[in-house]
Amino acid sequence: MSYAAVPDGTLAAVVTYLEMHAAPANSPPPPSPLTLQPLPPGLDAYRGLFRLVGARWLWFSRLARSDAELAAIIEDPGVDIFAVMDGGEQAGLLELDFRVSGQCELAFVGLVPERAGQGHGRWLLGEALRLAWRQDIHRVHVHTCTLDHPAALAAYCRAGFTPCGRAVETFPDPRLNGLLPRDCAPQVPLLGTDATASPAPASCA
Repeated sequence: MSYAAVPDGTLAAVVTYLEMHAAPANSPPPPSPLTLQPLPPGLDAYRGLFRLVGARWLWFSRLARSDAELAAIIEDPGVDIFAVMDGGEQAGLLELDFRVSGQCELAFVGLVPERAGQGHGRWLLGEALRLAWRQDIHRVHVHTCTLDHPAALAAYCRAGFTPCGRAVETFPDPRLNGLLPRDCAPQVPLLGTDATASPAPASCA
C-alpha cells in the first residue's frame, strides 16, 4: 500500500467509468411527481441550474469554461438539457450528450439535495435511459467519482451499467479559486493556504 500527498488547495477523487451496450430490461421505476422540461436557452439559466444541483458535490467543470466554450457545448444540437421540475421549481438537471455518433453520455444527472433519498433518483435515471436509447445508439456511458453522492455508483450499477474503467483525478479546489462559495460541500474539508480567509458572500443552494 502506498499514499501520495495531495497538495494544499487541491482535491483528489477516484473516477469510475460505466457503460451499457443494450437498453436494460429492468422494470420501470416508480412514478414521481417530478417532470422533465427542456431548459430554456441561455448561459445564465444553465449556470444557475448547474450550481443549484451540483454545488453540494463540487461540480465545477462547466463553471470554469468561458462563455464561448460553454455556449459551444450547450447550444450544440447534439446536446439535450432538461430541468427537473417540482411544480414551478427547478429540482434537478439532466444533460444528454449525443455528439459522438452511436453513443450517448449521461453528462450530468442530479437532483437538488432536498429531493435526494425519496426515490426520485430512480425515476430520473430511468427517464435518462429512456431518452438516451434512441434507434441509432449502441452505447450509453456515464462516470461518477468519490466526491459525488455516495449512492451514485450503486444506483448506476443497479440501473444496468457495468464499470469499465477507473482513474484518479486531481484539480484545484473550486471553493478556493472563486468558482463555488466556500460553504459548499461541508462533507469535504476545506484545506489550503487561504482556507481560513473570510468566506465568499454567496452561499450554496
